[in-house]
Formats: sequence, C-alpha cells, structure tokens
Amino acid sequence: MDSNTVGFDAHEPPDQSLIDACVHCGFCLTTCPSYRVIGKETDSPRGRIYLMDAINKGEAPLSAASASHFDSCLGCLACTTSCPSGVQYDRLIDSVRSQVNRNHQRPLPINLIRQLIFSLFPYPDRIRLLLGPLALYQWLGVSKVIRSTGLLERFSPQLAAMESNLPAVTPKCFQDNLPETVPAQGKKRYRVGMVLGCVQRVFFSDVNEATARVLSANGCEVVIPRSQGCCSALPAHQGETDQAQALARQMIDSFADTAVDYVIINAAGCGHTLKDYGHILKDDPDYCDKAVAFSDNVRDIQEFLAEVGLTAKLSAVTDTPLKLVYQDACHLRHGQGITQPPRQLLKQIPNVSVADPIDAELCCGSAGVYNMLQPEVANELGQMKVTNLMNTGAALIASSNPGCALQIQKHLELQGKTLPLMHPIELLDKAISGEKLD
Repeated sequence: MDSNTVGFDAHEPPDQSLIDACVHCGFCLTTCPSYRVIGKETDSPRGRIYLMDAINKGEAPLSAASASHFDSCLGCLACTTSCPSGVQYDRLIDSVRSQVNRNHQRPLPINLIRQLIFSLFPYPDRIRLLLGPLALYQWLGVSKVIRSTGLLERFSPQLAAMESNLPAVTPKCFQDNLPETVPAQGKKRYRVGMVLGCVQRVFFSDVNEATARVLSANGCEVVIPRSQGCCSALPAHQGETDQAQALARQMIDSFADTAVDYVIINAAGCGHTLKDYGHILKDDPDYCDKAVAFSDNVRDIQEFLAEVGLTAKLSAVTDTPLKLVYQDACHLRHGQGITQPPRQLLKQIPNVSVADPIDAELCCGSAGVYNMLQPEVANELGQMKVTNLMNTGAALIASSNPGCALQIQKHLELQGKTLPLMHPIELLDKAISGEKLD
C-alpha cells in the first residue's frame, strides 16, 4: 500500500496482539449472523480480522469495499462466545468502526441517515418533539399507505426500515410518570439507581414502571435522577466515539451524589455499554477511575434479582399452564454472559414453563440501529428469529431489550402472526400484584 492510500490512522488502530490471537479456526462462522445470511468469508469475524491485519500492515486499503465488510457486522458478539481462543473481537470491531468513521467517506444518503439517527435516538426530548406529527401520521393511516406503495423502499431502504420499525405512539409516550425516588416496600434491603434509557423511556415506559415496582416490592429504594440521559450504547456500538464519551460522562455525573448500592438497567444493549464505561473513558484522566467505579456497580435487573433473591410472593399470571419462549438479547447473552437469571426468575412464577428456540444464540437482526442501516440482512435474520420462536409452540414471548422487541413485533406482523411479547420484568410485576394476563 503506497503512502497515498488511506489506511488506519495512528489513533488506536486495532491492536495487533488481539489480531494475532485469532488462530483462524472458523468456530465463529456458524454463529455469525452476517455470515449466515451473506455467506462470504469477508463478512465473517475471521474474514474481518484478516482484513484488519492486512490494513494494519499496509497490505490493503481502508476502501469502500473493506468498510462495507466492517459495516456488515452486527456487533452481536456471538463470535466472542464461540471463540476457543478468547479473541477479543468486540475490542477489534470497536476500534475499526471509529477508524472507518474518521477515515472513510460513506455515500451521502447513508451519512444523512446516520446523522439523523445519532442526532435523534439518543435524546428522548428530541424524540418527543416528533411524537405529535408521528401520532397523526399513524392515526390518519398514512403509514399504511406509504408501506403499501413501496415508494419509500425504492427511494431509501434505510428510511423505509426506520419507518417500518416505528412503534405505536400512545399518550404515555409523552409522559415521564416515575418520581425521582420510589420508596422500598417493607424492610429496605438496598438503595439502587435506575437508568431509564432513550427509546425505552419514550416507547416502553410500562417496562420502566414495572421495573420500579418490582424493585420496590423486593425491598429496594429506587433513585431515578432527572439529569440522566442516554447510556451511549447506540453511538458507542457504531464508532461515534466523541458522542459516546460525552453521554457516558453525563450518565456518571447524574448518579455521582446518589449514594446508591447498584445502578440497575432493564435493557440489554444499554447494560452492556454501561458496564463498559471503563473502556469508553479509559483515556479521560478526569473520568477514567469514576467510569470503572460506576461500571462495577451496574447490574441488569434480572442479574440483580437473581443475585439478591426475591422477597415478594409470586402468584400465577394465568389460571392454566403458560408456556412462554425466552428470547436471548445478544448483549445480554454474549455481551454480559447473562443467560440463566432471566429463565430462573420466570420459572419461579407459578404455572409458567420456559421454552428455548433453536438458534437461541443467533441475533434477531435489530443490533442497535443495524436494522435501519443494513435492512436487507436484518430482515432475513428477523424472519429466522420469528420462525424459530413460533416453532416452540409458546403462547408468549419474553424479551429483555426494546430493540429486539420492535424487531420481533415487526416480523411477527410480516408473517401474519399474533403473539404477545413482554419484558420478563413485566411478567414478574403481574405475578407480584396478582394481576392476570389478558
């Protein structure tokens, strides 16, 4: 590669020692969703590592072609679970995505879509500014007309994907109904902070309210700082480093004086990023130590409850046996290594049995904003996931991540299927209150 060809810059290129840890065994191939769909070595973890190595050594450029192979990665981390050599692919792809953003000029339409996504979704107040027009758009049936014509799909597959993943706008989307402090019921066992999320806060407020009630019912005083913002997951997973760092600092500051024992999160993708603040802010002398301390106190809600134990009595949520299927969110299963706690909690509800789908480790295609940026691959993965979930014969889907929920609901509708989908904490909340499922 000559001196005029663009490669990685000197600011944190992929670590050669991490690249060299890959022994090219290929165990990652069958677990990689992009390889499963696209079928090319260059769109697999092993192929991308070969490409990183070549660019690092000046043997290949950071071209449009190579950037496309890095962009095709969902960042689901299934390869890190399956790798017998312990290759830290997550660190490699994170560093490469930052490099691509700095050193490669994407096509203008894609750049505009990315700017829209990262200027909007990490900011709940900005999302709410658009809720009125979105509500009219849905209530007047414009959405159905747009989708039936296929015009938006032909104009921009990415915009069409964004539109098709829009959740229903309800009156609750406009409100924040949780107080800054929710007292513990009975004897206080812990004082915990709660992260509300962005899309979760606006479109899945029922999950947040259920989370606060479940924590309170199990002896936790819940602190919810008003100053908290986005956890930084969306920009962090797409190499938008400066934005991710700024949002991480804001989150740390919002919990700085709360004196909480733990910081609780109910969204898998957010939890993975909150636990990674030590890496995200490793070069910030003012925040690096605070970031590590903050991440050490982060717990997924299901991880936390399984660890400390339930004290609230659980009642049946149905009068007859309920078979549900648990859908593993990638950043819970692969990113945080949490697989059993959600299942253990659900099985404590009387009358409930938990099924596992085939290919449980395979991504549903949501992957943060991947289903908006790479809709063709995401759609195929969504169809696979829904088929596997339906084939269990379950009467309900339990899912621990808002992005997964939206992706699965979309593809249930595309297959003409109707199956209720709930966060496991919503089921626990009903079991504690004695309320039956509709």
